[in-house]
Amino acid sequence: MSTLARARCTLGAHPSALDAGLAAAVLLCMVAGSFVDPHDPEGVTWGLRTPDVLSLVLMAVGAAALAFRRRAPLTVLAVTGSVSVVESVTGDPRAPVVMATVVALYTVAASTDRPTTWRVGLLTMTVLTGAAMLAGSLPWYAQENLAVFAWTGIGASAGDAVRSRRAFVQAIRDRAEKAERTREEEARRRVAEERLRIARDLHDVVAHHIALVNVQAGVAAHVMDKRPDQAKEALAHVRAASRSALDELRATVGLLRQSGDPEAPTEPAPGLDRLDELVGTFRNAGLRVEVARSDQGAPLPAAVDLAAYRIIQEALTNVQKHAGTRAKAEVSVVRVGPNVEVTVLDDGAAGDVAPPGTGTGPGTGTDGGGHGLLGMRERVTAVRGTLTTGPRYGDGFRVHAILPVRNRTDAAEAPV
Repeated sequence: MSTLARARCTLGAHPSALDAGLAAAVLLCMVAGSFVDPHDPEGVTWGLRTPDVLSLVLMAVGAAALAFRRRAPLTVLAVTGSVSVVESVTGDPRAPVVMATVVALYTVAASTDRPTTWRVGLLTMTVLTGAAMLAGSLPWYAQENLAVFAWTGIGASAGDAVRSRRAFVQAIRDRAEKAERTREEEARRRVAEERLRIARDLHDVVAHHIALVNVQAGVAAHVMDKRPDQAKEALAHVRAASRSALDELRATVGLLRQSGDPEAPTEPAPGLDRLDELVGTFRNAGLRVEVARSDQGAPLPAAVDLAAYRIIQEALTNVQKHAGTRAKAEVSVVRVGPNVEVTVLDDGAAGDVAPPGTGTGPGTGTDGGGHGLLGMRERVTAVRGTLTTGPRYGDGFRVHAILPVRNRTDAAEAPV
C-alpha cells in the first residue's frame, strides 16, 4: 500500500480529526486573505491591510463551525452563511469569510440528495450574492460580488458530483456483491442437485441388487438340502447380482471424481436398451415378468432414457420385495405422441408366503417408508413428466409415468 493510500485510510478512520484540520486550514486561508487589500487608491494593485476585530471573530466562528460539518451539515451551513452575510454588510473592505460557507455548502451537497442540493444551493447563492451586491461601498457589478456567486455555485456543483460518484461506486459494489452471492447460491444449488442425483442412483442400484441377492440367498437356503443343484444355481445368481451391484456402485461413486481424472468412468448410463437384461435378472430371481414395447426402439434423450430405466428397475424391485415370488409383473413402454409412457403392474399375489430368508411378504406396493417412490417421483419431475402410483382395483399395485420426449413446440411442428 502506498503512502497516499495509507494516509487516506488513516484520515478515513478519524473523520473528526480530518474536519478539525480542514477547519484550521480554512481559518488560516481566511486570515491570510484578510490581510490582502486588492483595492489600492492608486489603481489595481495589491497591498497589505489590518483586518477588523469583528472580521477576525466572524472568521473564527465560521471556521469553528466547520469542525461539525459531518454531524449537522445544514446547521453548519446556516451558521457560516450568517457570518458571511454579516461580513458582507459590515466589512469594508470585506474579509473572505465566504470561504467557510463554500465548504459548508459542498458538505451539504455531498451528503444529501440532489433536490436538497438545488434548493439549499440556490437559496445560499441568492442570499450571499444579494447581500454582497446591495451592501458595502463596492458597486453591484464588482468582481468580489460576482466571485461570491461563482464560488458558491462551484461548491454546490462539486459536492453534487462527489455524491453522484459515491453513489455510482456503491452501486457497482452492490452489483458485484449480488453477483458473487448469486454465483455462490447457484454453486450450492448445483451441488445439492448433484448430491440428490447420486443419492437416487445409489438407492436404485443398492435396492435392486440387494433385493435380488436376498431372494436368491433365501432360495438357496431353502433348497440346499433337498435340491443342491438349484441351490448352486441360486448362489450363481447371487454372485452375478453382487458383481453387477459392485460395478454400478463403482460407476456411480466414480461420478464424484474430477472431470480430468483418468480413472473416471466412461461407461454410458443405462437405458431402455438394457431393459431385457434388467428383466432377466428378475426372472432369474423367480419373478414372472412380461414386457410389452411399442416404442419401436426409438432413441430417447439421455435423461428420459435413464429415468425410464430406473423407474422400471425400482418398480420391479418393489414388486420383488413386497408382492412375493409368486407375483406376476407386467411392464409396458409405449410411445404416445411427444411422450413415452412407462407402466409397471403387478397382480398383488402377496398372500403366498415367500421362501424363508427372503425377507418378503404382504405389502401394498410401497417400500415401507423408504425412498423408492420418492426417488421415482423426483426423477420424473426432473424431466418435467408426471407419475401416478397407487393400488389397482382388486389387488396389486400400479406405477405409471409419462415422460416427455419432445417439448410442446417441437410436437406442434412435427408432421402428423
